[in-house]
Amino acid sequence: MSSTNLNFIFFGTPTVASKTLELLKSKGYIPKLIITGPDKPSGRGLEVHETPVSIWAKENNIECLKPEKLTPEFIESLQETELNIVVAYGKIIPEILIKKPELGTINIHYSLLPKWRGASPLEACLLNGDEETGVSIQQMEYKLDSGGVLAEEKIEIGINDTKEELRDTLINLGADVLSHILPKIKNKEITPKPQDETLATFCKKIKKEDGEINIDGNAKENWNKYRAYSGWPGVFFFQNGKRIKITKAKYENSSFVIEKVIREGKKETIWK
Repeated sequence: MSSTNLNFIFFGTPTVASKTLELLKSKGYIPKLIITGPDKPSGRGLEVHETPVSIWAKENNIECLKPEKLTPEFIESLQETELNIVVAYGKIIPEILIKKPELGTINIHYSLLPKWRGASPLEACLLNGDEETGVSIQQMEYKLDSGGVLAEEKIEIGINDTKEELRDTLINLGADVLSHILPKIKNKEITPKPQDETLATFCKKIKKEDGEINIDGNAKENWNKYRAYSGWPGVFFFQNGKRIKITKAKYENSSFVIEKVIREGKKETIWK
């Protein structure tokens, strides 16, 4: 099946979504339309920046819309398609839009549903010390990550795996699993498996302040937090009222060992 046989809209915003688009493209699946978040000011100069998905759309000459809100008027204006695909869009999608395409709306979720429904499943599995995670392709419903599972794939989590390392693995895995089942979805040859609501767990949106740790606290918990928050927001602690960011650490002999830090207003140094 070539990409011309599947008419779909892609919803996504951050790098995880743009990388998924690139992988889907490599497998022959190109959206007819892309919907992403609006351009926003960021950085010290508050310059307005496009989302990674918007940049990908421009580079690939695909129409891209950036609505502030998914209003009834906007939804009505959308062309008829067979399917919506959602990857980290960042906005609540109204039920009417979820059900608008003939085949509904599907989502790549980076956990083994019903475990870790919500905005930060990858961070949650590391914080919890899980030994496995994976991807779930779900048929979306108008209830947080509760739709029937169309396919899933598991991977093991090593004790030294960080969020950034796992994210790349899961992005590739998610795109691969999705591309394999898209023909079955199109031909209505796959039935979503209902989730067991009694097993559902939830995770929250991460905030910058969540990265604070007590360096004298539980070593395994500190290590899990370091792994979960690698990149952003990072982990830090306060000493004499000064914020100290941990940039390099390891888990050795059941101890959380800090190797390098950045003290407030200083450059990276070895921790002593």
